[in-house]
Amino acid sequence: MKELSKRILTSLILLILLLIIINNKIILFLSLIFIYFQSFYELQNILKKIFKKKILKIYILNILVLLYLLNFLLQIWIPFQNNLEIEKNILFLILTVCIATDIGGFIFGKIFKGKKLSIVSPNKTYSGMIGSFIFSLIFGFVIFNQIFSNEFLILYIILISILSQAGDLLISLFKRKANMKDTGAVLPGHGGLLDRIDGLLLALPLSIFLFKIL
Repeated sequence: MKELSKRILTSLILLILLLIIINNKIILFLSLIFIYFQSFYELQNILKKIFKKKILKIYILNILVLLYLLNFLLQIWIPFQNNLEIEKNILFLILTVCIATDIGGFIFGKIFKGKKLSIVSPNKTYSGMIGSFIFSLIFGFVIFNQIFSNEFLILYIILISILSQAGDLLISLFKRKANMKDTGAVLPGHGGLLDRIDGLLLALPLSIFLFKIL
């Protein structure tokens, strides 16, 4: 129950912050800068623990991480900078699905338990995965059914949820290899920034790419 409260509180804070910053480009820009450097800092620490003294490999991976994070943040900045309504709606949809995926997976996993999804993250179960899809579809349809077609929503929501869960597992794998419980301590009681946006970090850029080719 305590963990669920944390997730819901974090989600509400993210939504409130989003509603605040989208109406002020300066605040949005500064927020994205913070996300950029904090995410890089946490990922850099993980890579150092995984690869230890392999300096060249760490250096190359750091460059790739910086480029990926830059692309991630540009995907958020450009729609608001250029006032692109469809792209902004897509961003809101992706954020909603990632939040619903996280909460739905946690609730279903705790209630129904069952077989573990992966040894990478022992807390992830098949029941949790199903819960992620159910919550994502429910919230996605309730909020966005007047904006997008039903056929599009079904396909796109499932794709986003899959990518969000994959991002969660990917960061869990990194933490496992680095022997870390949390990616940081920037969010008291919640861990690092990546502990909260791990699913979004993978889902957002790839979901936007898929939207452009669908």
